[in-house]
Amino acid sequence: MSSIHDFEALSIDGKPVPLAQFKGRPMLIVNTASACGFTPQFGGLEKLHKTYGARGLVVLGFPCNQFGSQDPGTNDEIASFCQRNYGVSFPMMEKIHVNGTDAHPLYQWLTAEAPGLLGSKAIKWNFTKFLVGQDGRVIKRYAPQDAPEKLAADIEAALN
Repeated sequence: MSSIHDFEALSIDGKPVPLAQFKGRPMLIVNTASACGFTPQFGGLEKLHKTYGARGLVVLGFPCNQFGSQDPGTNDEIASFCQRNYGVSFPMMEKIHVNGTDAHPLYQWLTAEAPGLLGSKAIKWNFTKFLVGQDGRVIKRYAPQDAPEKLAADIEAALN
């Protein structure tokens, strides 16, 4: 696999989403959780979606329950929570694993393309973010504590 466009994921309601449909558009891929100290970042992610979506940015949320069991709900419960509490209108995907032998192939690729601190490939916590360019290649990996609004300059650059 040479770009994000080679992958497919399932939407939170179970429909296949070939990521090739986003060719030519930068993407922000985020592993999310509904009961985490970083959960309020949903608001910032939604703001990025509203600010840059019309210019091409695609924000995709991937719920994950691997960190402190902070997203134990069903896909339906997670979708409802995100919409009700943060007005999330960007696409949410089905709950996945981001680490280990059961990690979604997309996350296996993302972590190989953009290792974390000291070359670690593992996702350390909820709300790790990957900015992917229009060409489908990873531009940058961001730590969970990197607030969505701090990514604006990099997103602007990816859009141009």
